[in-house]
Amino acid sequence: MRFYQATTFLFPRSYERRILFVCFGAVHVPLIACVAFQAATGHWHLGTLLTLLVATLVGTGLGLAAIHALLAPIGQATMMLQSIQMGERVAVIPQGADDLVGRLLNGVTTAAHETAARIERLVDAAERDPLTGIRNRRGFLDSAKQVLRGRSNAVLALIDIDHFKRINDDLGHAVGDVVLKSLARRIEDHLRRSDIAARWGGEEFAVLLPDTTLDEARLVMERLRATVALDTGLGVQDRAVTFSCGLAPVRDFSLLQDATRQADEALYAAKHGGRNRVHVLGF
Repeated sequence: MRFYQATTFLFPRSYERRILFVCFGAVHVPLIACVAFQAATGHWHLGTLLTLLVATLVGTGLGLAAIHALLAPIGQATMMLQSIQMGERVAVIPQGADDLVGRLLNGVTTAAHETAARIERLVDAAERDPLTGIRNRRGFLDSAKQVLRGRSNAVLALIDIDHFKRINDDLGHAVGDVVLKSLARRIEDHLRRSDIAARWGGEEFAVLLPDTTLDEARLVMERLRATVALDTGLGVQDRAVTFSCGLAPVRDFSLLQDATRQADEALYAAKHGGRNRVHVLGF
């Protein structure tokens, strides 16, 4: 470290140039010594000097090129570490040999994998509802933003469990939690892999059905509604668990807020229409 710090004045912002400068000077030591010796003795051998000069220049060029190539993995490792610090993913990490540079690259590989795994865990925790295990509102919006790019047809469904407060009041919040988790599983099991389901808040769930018309979405949600109403394994004995649902079309992510408002109005109409039903405004 002392020599490293002592030579920082040469090229303060370039470690590679410092090494090249030191090597350049070291390669020229024989030539300088020969010139000094011949000058001291007064016996000049121009053939020897010329040969030594040419050999020195060729050796210098080859040596500098080789050192530049040998230092390339260190520069690459530095850039990868900077990417890791900024939270970016490192796609390809070169494998090194069992030497100093190889151990450096292996360390970068370990740091990259651990950082990527940590980021994935943090993102997953931030976008998942801890109770039900499905997406939360943030996770839903992030996924919807990707899905709705360039889509021409999609439908948003808002689902609300009927009389959920009564379940909590009569049977306790633990039973209410079981109902929420059970319904979340039923929703995900019933949907396609391209559909997005999330706990929107409280006893309310949101579902985005890409490449789907309102009529198709209505059939899907009606089948889910009927399945849930007949399901005796949702955690409540001797009491049917039903939900109401409001649907709204959405053609672009920028229109999702308007679609949410329309779906919420449709859900409100389903609640006031008797509950346990799927409603679309205008139908």
